[in-house]
Amino acid sequence: MSGYRLQYAPPADLALDSMEPALRTRFDAGMRTLLIPDPYGHGSAPIDRDEDRREATVSGVVIRYYVSHSVLTVTVVRVVFV
Repeated sequence: MSGYRLQYAPPADLALDSMEPALRTRFDAGMRTLLIPDPYGHGSAPIDRDEDRREATVSGVVIRYYVSHSVLTVTVVRVVFV
């Protein structure tokens, strides 16, 4: 599966802005090469029973996101890192 566009909801975008540059570089690379090509793979898991509402760990960062088939978009809504 390819062709998905990546976007961040405002709370996730704020969390990204507070990441250290090295972590942000690793995270961006992981998102681009691992999650976006296959948003249902890479060890992601559905939240509750909704297959399009998912959680995954990318480069040590926990994310929650939604997958939209109709517009081929992955929207990250939460980013958690230490």
